[in-house]
Amino acid sequence: VYVVETDSQSHLLTMRYIPLLILLSACASPSQRTPPSVPVSGSDAYLPEEDASVGILVMAHGGTEKWNAAVREAVQPLADVIPTEIAFGMADPLSLKAGLSSLEDAGVERIAVVRMFLSGESFAEQTRYLLGLSDTPPEHFMLMGEARRLGPSPLPLSHHSEIATQEEGIMLSYEAAEIVAARALELAHQPATESVLLLAHGMGEDGANERVLGAMERTATDIAARGFAAVKVETLQEDWAEERAEAENRIRTFVAEQSGMGRRVIVVPYRLSGFGPYAEVLNGLEYSAAEGLLPHPRLSDWVSRTASEVICAQGWTTPLSSCRGDAATAPGHAR
Repeated sequence: VYVVETDSQSHLLTMRYIPLLILLSACASPSQRTPPSVPVSGSDAYLPEEDASVGILVMAHGGTEKWNAAVREAVQPLADVIPTEIAFGMADPLSLKAGLSSLEDAGVERIAVVRMFLSGESFAEQTRYLLGLSDTPPEHFMLMGEARRLGPSPLPLSHHSEIATQEEGIMLSYEAAEIVAARALELAHQPATESVLLLAHGMGEDGANERVLGAMERTATDIAARGFAAVKVETLQEDWAEERAEAENRIRTFVAEQSGMGRRVIVVPYRLSGFGPYAEVLNGLEYSAAEGLLPHPRLSDWVSRTASEVICAQGWTTPLSSCRGDAATAPGHAR
């Protein structure tokens, strides 16, 4: 558990971030389109040629139609530039296979997989195994719905594409930090008399959960610098009964204590969309609820930037980005 305290005289600091410029030119014809000349740190070299065989597969948890629509909206700017498919589900073999097949049917041979999850560890082992990026299956497969008919240990998916993906999740990004801070500030009246609670789903394994909390604490530090009385980060560990019961007690205690001190509490869900089960957890307490990360244009920026980084690491080039000519090939790609 991390708590960041500031006094009412704290100076307000500007959040640090590096703006990402993405030039979208989908409306131009291939002969007219000019690849964006975005410099790569440490190099002035550009690769102006576009590789039409590159596509994007975005993985997202999936939920209600409203939830899924928000993801599609965030991904659309990328889809306007490069062949893009979305595989909803928790590394669901069936949706992954459908996305791969759709891209390959469109002539794609190299696929950058953008895992649109808060934690980079979410479903990572299962994803890598299914895509052929690892020969080691996960200890336990997460299979839901129709995917259960594949049996407890599905085989890697068949495909003929070169595939690469990213390591980090959304939670470590400056885009997410900006959105979360903005959500808190949107509801703030007088930060010096208000406290902020950041709530995330969390992980079952202690080490993984601590890493999630650590990533959230970075954002909490930025929010606290905006002059709030207190900022606390918590994970509910929603799918683990014993840990969840302990987390619920800590969460309710913090909100009750802050309210008892005369502080208005703003609860910001560190989730892609919606408020999750937090309304039930906080039932009977006074607080103001913020929105999740979606919808927000900075999530579109994260999707495009992450796709670009995966592409550049492999030495591929697309209308999405330019990369320096000596870009190193990232480990862990499959064909």
